[in-house]
Amino acid sequence: MLLILLTFATGVARTRAQSGAPAKTAEQAYKNIKVLKDIPADQLIPSMQFISASLGVECEFCHVEHAFEKDDKKPKQTARQMMEMMFAINKQNFDSHKEVTCYSCHRGQAHPIAVPAVATDVSPAPMNAAAGEMKAPPDDAAAQATIEATLEKYVAALGGANALQKVTSRQEKGTAIVGGKQFAIDIYAQAPDKRVSVMHFPNGDSVTAYNGRTGWLSFPGRPTHWMSQPEAEAAALDANLLLPLQMRKAFSGFKLGAPEKIDNRETTLLLGVRDDKAPVKFYFDPQSGLLVRMLRYAETPLGLNPSQVDYSDYRDAGGVKIPYRWTLSRPSGQFTIQLSEVVPNAKIDAERFVPPAAEGTSGASNGH
Repeated sequence: MLLILLTFATGVARTRAQSGAPAKTAEQAYKNIKVLKDIPADQLIPSMQFISASLGVECEFCHVEHAFEKDDKKPKQTARQMMEMMFAINKQNFDSHKEVTCYSCHRGQAHPIAVPAVATDVSPAPMNAAAGEMKAPPDDAAAQATIEATLEKYVAALGGANALQKVTSRQEKGTAIVGGKQFAIDIYAQAPDKRVSVMHFPNGDSVTAYNGRTGWLSFPGRPTHWMSQPEAEAAALDANLLLPLQMRKAFSGFKLGAPEKIDNRETTLLLGVRDDKAPVKFYFDPQSGLLVRMLRYAETPLGLNPSQVDYSDYRDAGGVKIPYRWTLSRPSGQFTIQLSEVVPNAKIDAERFVPPAAEGTSGASNGH
């Protein structure tokens, strides 16, 4: 359950957009910070998620449970030394760009592997593929024509521009499959960019919300987690009901990526370019024109946290085709949503998009 526990970790500072106050640094918001002192407070938990994914470990590998600020465990001391080494390598050799990260050496293992593995029939992924640094066809006329045709076919496959513009809200019910267990879920979306999902657990509701300005997550028994800027940017993509029509506005441009296969089927890969950020990868089925996968990356002080969404089971809902099933995958785990009911243009109570009341932070910290 690391995916959920990290997402709703305690002591996360509120973002500048939510509080209106100057953003705190990690050192100001948490106890016993030694290395990551000057990063924004809301970037500390994403940084810990990056370490967890890179080493394939749980929080307790470095931290004392319920007392994250303590220095009782040696791996925590080692982690501080490794981060300082990583920063020094990048500063001295790569102009402080994050070319070397925790994952560069660990590759999902708690301890780096010093001996090269023997060859197998499985080819490893390219070193920099995650950041979108991949060989792609040049931006010539043919590539641009393919990009335009792919985006136009996508809109047409969903039902056309007129049909998309007629849907201003959507209420959905379904099942969330998390860790092999099923839970009821309700999703509320309101144009242009508001979205709330409510997952019903036995001990209470888990809420993920974005109201066009602010994003937040809540989990039973834990303080509200206010989304950092990278998290809010990802939530805004999910919340935009008219994204298929606004793809060109959402990105500064598109590049045509090298073809890749998903489930043994060729896809058309478009890279959504964002200034000074890793591109968002969109994989389209060239036959149906529908989007089958989106791969995006959240920037952290230590590296990029990937999130992959696979879409399937497209059905008509009010004249527009939407995926009735999608799977969100991260290095720490995945969950699947399967819809059973969709109501287009439903009347949604505006109160659902109002952020919860301000909460105090616990001051707990993982002490990095």
